[in-house]
Amino acid sequence: ILTIHGSSLVCHHLKKVGKVFIPGLPAPSLTMSNQMPRPSTPLDSVSTPSKPLNKHLGPIEEGVLLSPVPELRDTSKIHDSTYIEDCTFQQLGTFIHALRDPVHNRVTLELSNNTMVRITIPEIATSELVKRCLQGIKAILPKEIAVQMLVKWYNAYNAPGGPSYHSEWNLFVTCLMNMMGYNTERLSWTRNLDFEGSLSPVIAPKKARPSETGSDEDWEYLLSSDYHRNFESHPVAKALRLDPLEVLAPKDDFSQSLSLDSSTLLFTHIPAVFFVLHLIYEELKLNSLMGEGIRSLVVVLVQLARDLKLEAYIDYYYRDYPALVKTSRQTCIIDQVQTGFMHHPSFFSAEPPSIFQWLSSCLKGEGVQPYPYLPGVCERSKLVVLSVVLYILGDENAVSNEASHYLCKITSGNDALIPSYFSHSTSVSSLAEKLVIWMTNVGFTLRDLESLPFGVALPIRDAIYYCREQPASDWPEAVCLLIGRQDLSKQACEGNLQKGKSVILSSDIPSGTESEEDEDGMNDMNEEVMSLIWSEDLRVQEVRRLLQSARPVRVNVVQMPEASDHEYIEEKENRLLQLCQRTMALPVGRGMFTLFSYHPVPTEQLPIPKLNLTGRAPPRNTTVDLNSGNIDVPPNMACWASFHNGVAAGLKIAPASQIDSAWIVYNKPKIAELANEYAGFLMALGLNGHLTKLATLNIHDYLTKGHEMTSIGLLLGVSAAKLGTMDMAITRLLSIHIPALLPPTSTELDVPHNVQVAAVIGIGLVYQGTAHRHTAEVLLAEIGRPPGPEMEYCTDRESYSLASGLALGMVCLGHGSNLIGMSDLNVPEQLYQYMVGGHRRFQAGMHREKHKSPSYQIKEGDTINVDVTCPGATLALAMIYLKTNNRSIADWLQAPDTMYLLDFVKPEFLLLRTLARCLILWDDILPNSKWVNSNVPQIIRENSISLHATELPSSEDLSLETLAQAHVYIIAGACLSLGFRFAGSENLAAFKCLYKYATDFLKCLSAPTASITGHYNLETCLSVLLLSLAMVMAGSGNLKVLQLCRFMHKKTGGEMNYGFHLAHHMALGLLFLGGGRYSLSTSNSSIAALLCALYPHFPVHSTDNRYHLQALRHLYVLAAEPRLLTPVDVDSNTPCYALIEVTYKGTQWYAEATEELMAPTLLPELHLLKQIRVKGPRYWELLIDLTKGTNHLKSILSKGGVLYVKLRAGQLSYKEDPMGWRSLLAQTVTHRNSEARAFKPEAISAFTSDPALFSFADYFCKPTVNMGQKQEILDLFSSILYECVTQENPEMLPTYIAIDQAVRRLERREMSETFELWQIKLVLEFFSSRSHQERMSRNPNRGLFMNSEFLPVMKCTIDNTLDQWLQAGGDVSLHSYLSGQPTEESQLSMLACFLIYHSVPTPGQLAAGGLEGSTSFSELLLKFKQLNMPVRALLRLAPLLLRNPQSMVL
Repeated sequence: ILTIHGSSLVCHHLKKVGKVFIPGLPAPSLTMSNQMPRPSTPLDSVSTPSKPLNKHLGPIEEGVLLSPVPELRDTSKIHDSTYIEDCTFQQLGTFIHALRDPVHNRVTLELSNNTMVRITIPEIATSELVKRCLQGIKAILPKEIAVQMLVKWYNAYNAPGGPSYHSEWNLFVTCLMNMMGYNTERLSWTRNLDFEGSLSPVIAPKKARPSETGSDEDWEYLLSSDYHRNFESHPVAKALRLDPLEVLAPKDDFSQSLSLDSSTLLFTHIPAVFFVLHLIYEELKLNSLMGEGIRSLVVVLVQLARDLKLEAYIDYYYRDYPALVKTSRQTCIIDQVQTGFMHHPSFFSAEPPSIFQWLSSCLKGEGVQPYPYLPGVCERSKLVVLSVVLYILGDENAVSNEASHYLCKITSGNDALIPSYFSHSTSVSSLAEKLVIWMTNVGFTLRDLESLPFGVALPIRDAIYYCREQPASDWPEAVCLLIGRQDLSKQACEGNLQKGKSVILSSDIPSGTESEEDEDGMNDMNEEVMSLIWSEDLRVQEVRRLLQSARPVRVNVVQMPEASDHEYIEEKENRLLQLCQRTMALPVGRGMFTLFSYHPVPTEQLPIPKLNLTGRAPPRNTTVDLNSGNIDVPPNMACWASFHNGVAAGLKIAPASQIDSAWIVYNKPKIAELANEYAGFLMALGLNGHLTKLATLNIHDYLTKGHEMTSIGLLLGVSAAKLGTMDMAITRLLSIHIPALLPPTSTELDVPHNVQVAAVIGIGLVYQGTAHRHTAEVLLAEIGRPPGPEMEYCTDRESYSLASGLALGMVCLGHGSNLIGMSDLNVPEQLYQYMVGGHRRFQAGMHREKHKSPSYQIKEGDTINVDVTCPGATLALAMIYLKTNNRSIADWLQAPDTMYLLDFVKPEFLLLRTLARCLILWDDILPNSKWVNSNVPQIIRENSISLHATELPSSEDLSLETLAQAHVYIIAGACLSLGFRFAGSENLAAFKCLYKYATDFLKCLSAPTASITGHYNLETCLSVLLLSLAMVMAGSGNLKVLQLCRFMHKKTGGEMNYGFHLAHHMALGLLFLGGGRYSLSTSNSSIAALLCALYPHFPVHSTDNRYHLQALRHLYVLAAEPRLLTPVDVDSNTPCYALIEVTYKGTQWYAEATEELMAPTLLPELHLLKQIRVKGPRYWELLIDLTKGTNHLKSILSKGGVLYVKLRAGQLSYKEDPMGWRSLLAQTVTHRNSEARAFKPEAISAFTSDPALFSFADYFCKPTVNMGQKQEILDLFSSILYECVTQENPEMLPTYIAIDQAVRRLERREMSETFELWQIKLVLEFFSSRSHQERMSRNPNRGLFMNSEFLPVMKCTIDNTLDQWLQAGGDVSLHSYLSGQPTEESQLSMLACFLIYHSVPTPGQLAAGGLEGSTSFSELLLKFKQLNMPVRALLRLAPLLLRNPQSMVL
């Protein structure tokens, strides 16, 4: 409602709450009779409250926000000020149409003239203390009264020129006391409360007096003020040794009693309000930052307790704050008659609830009452209670369900259940872990822990200390932060990053260093990690040298005297041509070496190193070029080489890089010569998963260009990116290129043969492992596709048939005999027929018409051409029955064992058959030469030339050539299967076995018998063996294999052709896969990919695709998986060495076993492992348990394998100190003398990286000149610091110091509050508690949590101090306290300390126990049994109670 005055009213149930003045509205020309209301904060100055308003206005309906009101300052009139006298509502002018966009305490008014005004409604309270009290009181009162109380407080608080922050509490107290019926003007301490909040309270009442000089009254006023009293009792005053000032007796007549006005709003609820304020007082004790608030609150509580005649409470407050409580004496009378009207709530207890007392009983193992708690207000009390119940009493149900045994909830009636906090997502075993995880779930952080008093925090810190030693690797980040394991919290934090971001460690090398060298495509490797893996030698540089193809080669030809210059030039060019065969084969290997090592810059093109086919001839370094026209160079010689070069460049891009469609198109080269490289680049993007981002429009755009290479790269890339998804769009795309998948009536498209091959493999990839029937049927028919009538399908038929076989194998991968719904296709029988030959079956496919007329070029008749179909069919069988151990199928693949049958099989096919048979009988493969030889049929074993023979045996009826060739190929096949079986395992037995055969073949090549077997066959077998070795040792960079590869790299003449170079450099690439970060997997999908990539028939020259499409060589990427674990020091963020222990699961071949590895290292395949531990003693231990699942470790490995580790205190890394002799702890053990304790502050840097501890060492532990008595404190601090950093719990430093300071204060008799004494008591009780003793006995070697010598010394000091006080006249004041007489003021604080420390019962309890009449000590003991009082306290009280103060028992 907008009133005349341009101020808006907020109504609550049509009860007017207040007025807000809105500046800037057209105010009518009426004058106001009242003074102007306080303006709302204009739009430009915005106040940001710390808590949303509605939180405090719970009972009030959500929409209503309270507003301030014009109000006179006189607080006594709060009850009934009238303010509606001048608000006439105006119907005509502007009025508020709606409220919108409420945020915190700001809201927008929508006016009827379509303007909007944003106003800030003042807050209900700003000080934390007032907010707490309001919240508590509101929760306890009936709803209507609570609203009235809030309205009154709100109006008082937001009156014009309202109070500043300091005086808010004073205003609140006055307001509250008024509402309870007190006359605050007459009550001495409330009258002196200061409302202005200025530092000196003198100014307030002096506003009216112009005199500058002041008067004596001012001084008296100051002395009797609350400000002065607070200052007197403040610890600072004690520390500064200020003498207390004599206070003149106030003028008030104490005898004059004040009575309460019983008609006020809260009068009947005084006990309830008092009890709530007491609970808030207990809650604030748990926050060491609220000390001032507690002191302010206790004054109010004491007044109320006095008036309610609650002796137990008064005694309780006196024990807490002896210095504060003694001062206020004035009581107010409450009529007996009216006491009857007071509403005593059910939860009100005669004994004051004390959180410290409750914890103390818990620790001592006594029975405890449930602790009262206010939901929403006393959250910390609840947290502390439950954590102690869980950790000390060991009750695990306390946190998981409604904790009714230990907490009694206080409400005004409307109950809400507490939600269950414990979520079982993470692994938990011990109580400590339960506690830590529960606390994190409740939102408890390190900052909260730091503000808990040290005694209360101790059990929690103990649990944290325990968890820090043995954490689980899968805990969330918050838990790791709480237990102080930065290594784990950083790990968890990075685990939470989305898949996109990987952790990049490599310190980026400025590109300037590389500029003088040519760009060889290998400069983005992570040198830091590689130098850790291979630290002893320069093998990485050697690999770079062998694989670089960007610099001219050296053409070293000696000119013979008889050769003319022209002939010499030709000779040089021929030699260059031979060397170029090798250069063109290098990029495939380079792609393997640099796999996924680079994150491209999205604004720059990807640098593709140029393929350099020129040479330099020494001695003059003249350039040799193939284009001079002197010799015949094959056409298009380099076209596949540049394709491979493009793939190698593209594979550098890590899967986690940020790449989009635009960047892919932006890389398209302007010149046509580079189209092949771009085609390869597209294929690479598919293999690392980025091609899915390329827009469909661009894909079609590329395909319509009709460039053969681009189509091949694109089709293979897209299919690899959609591996096994049966994606329809991609299927359509591929089908266009495969005539067999098009409808019979469709137009015949002229698709190049190689593109068809790529499309068929693409179908295999997209449908991998799906056993899709139609696809399988078509592919089965395609293996034996006959040549067509014209010139269709006549050239390179072998590669198409092989591709169909590989694709069929992928579609039915590992399904074996469970091919559901395909039994009528007779897949295995059909494949067997393709393999061994026979009559061609009548084709039931759609393409019958096409094949009716035979080819005019090739006469095949109606039999199957085994030479074409055998490889595809053999590998298809191997893949369908992969790892199934199906004997019957394997027997089909057995090598023939008669000479007659051997003549029918090409020796090369025997390699494939043996390989296929071994892959089916996966579990039979054993890594020894006995098993390898068992694959060779008897006839060959008996008659064949052994690999070492020198002269030839003569035989008429046997063809030695056939036998020798069959022998080497069968052995090569068996060795290749060994490579597949142990791929990426670094299995030593397999390595030795394969290495032996490789060296045998090498010798064989130079033996005289080589001509029988044939050099070409031996080279093929040697290449196969080299690849098998590289597969087993993938990523490990093994030196022996590297030497073999380097030896093969140097052989360039003779039989060495492009294909062999390709194989050797692929082996080299596999050996350093991804720069040592990747290894091979042996999953079915990986084996299928490797079969395509390592197919053991190598091209003869660089354009040869007859038997196998060269592009498929890159499919190895699908089998590579990141398995390098790199420890990174969390403090310096650099990779380092760490010892890890790997535990293997038991299998049928070996029992469960552990081995120690020095990381960074390649891990074995994860499914073989049970767990991985980072071992001590140098680094914090860390366990990754793989029995629960490998996802956590997989995500670590896929993000660069970074495992954060943290050096333990006083340890050096393995790099700086390989033997562990230089660590500081080792030194302190060797010099076992007194000096070891007082260690030098400079040495601290070896123990910790915490700057706070450095500063502490600097300021508190460094000796200075003329120290005097400070030397003792300094030594103490030094030894405490040493203790904390060597035991690795620096968070205990404040606790040690607090205990020490408190004890010193007690010795000086300066304890004005007994707060710290309580904490020391809790610490002592914790260490003697049963649960702690049990924990220590369970694992005795656990690090000490607190120094064993420190606490007994402190305890002894306290005992002595209190006993001395007792002897020096303390017994008199103790006696007068127990008999209920007033004690003298000077003794009050020591008396309180004694009572707290020895937990002496109150005089009331003593009287109730009937202890007065006792005559003997034994009688006392019996009676004290009920009071739970320790015997040592009883010994000190006995003389007083037995009425002979002379004989003190000490």
